[in-house]
Amino acid sequence: MQVRFGTDGWRAVIAKDFTFDNLKLVTLATARYFLNHTDHSRGICVGYDSRFMSEEFARYSAEVLASEGLRVFLSDSFVPTPAVSLYIKQQKLAGGIMITASHNPPVYNGFKIKDAYGGSALPASISLVEDYLRKVNPGEPLQERRDLVETIDLNNFYIRHLRSVIDIDTIRDSQITIAHNAMFGAGQNIITTLFDESMVNSYHCSRNPGFMGINPEPAPQNITDFVEFFKEVKTDVGIINDGDADRIGMLDENGTYIDAHKIFAILLKYLVEDKGMKGEIAKTFALTDVIDRICSKHALTLHTLPVGFKYVSQLMTERDILIGGEESGGIGITSYLPERDGIYIGLLVLEIMAKKKKTLSQLVDELFEEYGRFYYHRNDLHVSDTVKEAIIERASKGDLKKIAQFRVTGFNDLDGFKYHFEGGWLLIRPSGTEPLLRLYSEADTPEKVEQALAFAANLA
Repeated sequence: MQVRFGTDGWRAVIAKDFTFDNLKLVTLATARYFLNHTDHSRGICVGYDSRFMSEEFARYSAEVLASEGLRVFLSDSFVPTPAVSLYIKQQKLAGGIMITASHNPPVYNGFKIKDAYGGSALPASISLVEDYLRKVNPGEPLQERRDLVETIDLNNFYIRHLRSVIDIDTIRDSQITIAHNAMFGAGQNIITTLFDESMVNSYHCSRNPGFMGINPEPAPQNITDFVEFFKEVKTDVGIINDGDADRIGMLDENGTYIDAHKIFAILLKYLVEDKGMKGEIAKTFALTDVIDRICSKHALTLHTLPVGFKYVSQLMTERDILIGGEESGGIGITSYLPERDGIYIGLLVLEIMAKKKKTLSQLVDELFEEYGRFYYHRNDLHVSDTVKEAIIERASKGDLKKIAQFRVTGFNDLDGFKYHFEGGWLLIRPSGTEPLLRLYSEADTPEKVEQALAFAANLA
């Protein structure tokens, strides 16, 4: 079996590679990692999302872990990934497993490993799991130890914790109305439970393992129907979460999409300028350069990392990181959890709006006025391997003089191939979770962004 751990865990097509047989091998390897490299006596948490067969896969993983003598706390329903991470941290467990393919298409499922600190397993930990995987015997029998599996209400645990860290009363008193698009994912019903039903308009908050054919990723191309709904119900703000609710996108009161770049910048600006908080900042390679400007203004140390929140999580365990984030909607605040949490981040933005008495568009305008306007877009190219390799080969040389008609001012190959040009940048890199090529661009005008992306797509 070929199991490849990408930017966050193992993901594969259901019934083709994501099978009970393969899941047994991966879970056994993970069990032996926990047995040999942590204080495993406090147990392992297992959660799952709303995808096809996720509950059955999670129950089987729990049985495999128990067969190795590990105590297991199994969620009694689908649950956001950050709920698993929080439970691990709060209960001081050895770690956890989340059955989810996050934002991937509905034919996928996946297996995320959480370490004892409450975040994604670090690269060194994944390497150890892969070492154990190579030694697992597919034919070895499992010892039945159902007495070691305890079912728990993780959703209520998570909701109670959110109430303790978010000023729910101030948000409620502000009379902000909210539209929540769970994208048929594991975050459904959480926000509705936190507030009066009159405050929340729920959308795609039901069980639909096919996701209506839409990838459960909070990106503009996946939410056109939600924007129409949002405008019809005339709501103040929209929160959009991915399939396991660790990522976020938002809509302002006009139905304009607010991406993770702006959300991260608004949060950083608020924490530093309004709350007076200090610390170092972590961002991945594809996140906005506006973060660099905010850090420069406030003399904050900035760490730029490869794509994948696991690199941010690792730094959160090693340095005094205030906030860390990635372009795809994953944002984490270390004092809360060294892990991304799309629901918590959305609620925190609502708290900022309520306390500052500003709409989301006003917070964005405030950001633009202080740090300049910026625009961003990402294209995912589903192309043949030949075309993909040709684009990568051309970009990797680092010798492009112009991006479209804009003069190149710098090149960086930390993760993929990033060209800075007059007024913006272009990044070309293969996806770590899907067989496609990602093209990213940010610039001071939307026209420059589109021209840079078109240029990259034609490099082959």
